[in-house]
Amino acid sequence: MNNMLVLQTDFGLQDGAVAAMYGVSLGVNPDLKIYNLTHEIETYNIWDASYRLVQTLQYWPEGTVFVSVVDPGVGSSRKSIVAKTKDKKYIVTPDNGTLTHIHSNIGIEEIREIDETKNRLPYSGESYTFHGRDIYAFTGARLASGVISYEEVGPKISLDEMVCLNTTEVTVDEDGMIKGTIDILDIRFGNLWTNIPKEIFDKVGINYGDTLELNIKHDTRNVFNSSVKFVKSFAEVHVGRTLLYVNSLNKIGVAINQGSFSRAHQVESGYQWKVELKKISK
Repeated sequence: MNNMLVLQTDFGLQDGAVAAMYGVSLGVNPDLKIYNLTHEIETYNIWDASYRLVQTLQYWPEGTVFVSVVDPGVGSSRKSIVAKTKDKKYIVTPDNGTLTHIHSNIGIEEIREIDETKNRLPYSGESYTFHGRDIYAFTGARLASGVISYEEVGPKISLDEMVCLNTTEVTVDEDGMIKGTIDILDIRFGNLWTNIPKEIFDKVGINYGDTLELNIKHDTRNVFNSSVKFVKSFAEVHVGRTLLYVNSLNKIGVAINQGSFSRAHQVESGYQWKVELKKISK
C-alpha cells in the first residue's frame, strides 16, 4: 500500500461526519495521506457513487485505498467488502452496487468481506448507523497504512456474489442509429455524459465536423431533437449552440457552449434517459 486514502460519501460537509472519518483514519496512522474524491454525491444515489469512482480511480497510483460510503442499507444484512481492482487499487464499500462501473470498465480481481470482529473501531459495536466511520474509514486506514494486509481484511468471496446495478448496452441498428443512455451529468457545467464510447463513432464512420441528428427521450417522451455538430472543442461552435464532443472518459458528451444543456432542456441522468444519434448524410 502507498499510505494514501481517498474518501467519497454522500454526507456533505455541513456537519462532523466526514471530520469523524478523518479522525478515525488519523487515529490509525497520523502520517496517513487523506484526500477527498467528493462528499457531494446526491443522498442515497449509489449509481452516482459508482460512476464517480470509475471517473477518478484510474488516475491514482497503485496501492491507493478508496473508501466509498453511499449506504442507504446501513445496518442491514448487506455485506461490507473490500475490492482489489485489476489495476491494483482497493475500494472499501458496502456491497450495494457501488462497484458496478469499476467492474465493467476497469475490472475487479478479488473481493473480501470485512471481518468486523477484527476490523472495526474499538467500542463502536452498539452503533449500527455510522459504518462509514466505524468500519469503512477504520478498515481503509488500516489497509492503506499497512497495519493489515489485504488478506487480513476478511474471507474471500466470489465475484458472482457481488451486487451490481442494472446497466444499458449501447446498440447500433442497420441504419447506423446509435442508441445509448445518459449515464451522468457534468454537474457544474450541465453537460450530459452518455454511455456511448468514441469507438462506436469510429466504427460507424462518424468523424469530427460531421453533423448528427440528436434525439433525447425520457422513457418514451421526446425531450429534445435537433441536428448537432460533432467537434473537438467547444470553441468550434458559437456561444449558445449545442455540440457533441468526447469527454474525459472517452465517451460522447452533449453540451451547450458556455451554457447548461441540462438546465436549458430539463434533462437529467439515469437509465430512463435515452439518447439516439445518427449521422446526417451530406
